[in-house]
Amino acid sequence: MLNPLVLRKERDFNALYTKGKSMGGRFTILFYRKNGLSFSRKGFLASKKVGNAVQRNRARRLMKESVRLIEASTPLKPGYDVLFIARNSINNQNCADVKKQIEAAMKRTELI
Repeated sequence: MLNPLVLRKERDFNALYTKGKSMGGRFTILFYRKNGLSFSRKGFLASKKVGNAVQRNRARRLMKESVRLIEASTPLKPGYDVLFIARNSINNQNCADVKKQIEAAMKRTELI
């Protein structure tokens, strides 16, 4: 069974890119948009510009763990689609730095 809290469909990604708002940070770009649902969905992307498969997977893991830690203390507002896209500057960063940057971006967008 697929997790309904994860963005998977191409139309959802396209809607985020075209109709959503964005907030850039040092290590990530955050796209967000109201989804009309009672829960929020998240997606994590790392393009080939980030590096090879190992670096892209690490970037996604860093973003996922950072968001998990943030949500443990402050839950995400329900009813939003949120997409985290890694920049290549995320390479060689630790989780604490990525978490601090993502948390600041989420506070600026009032998602938490």
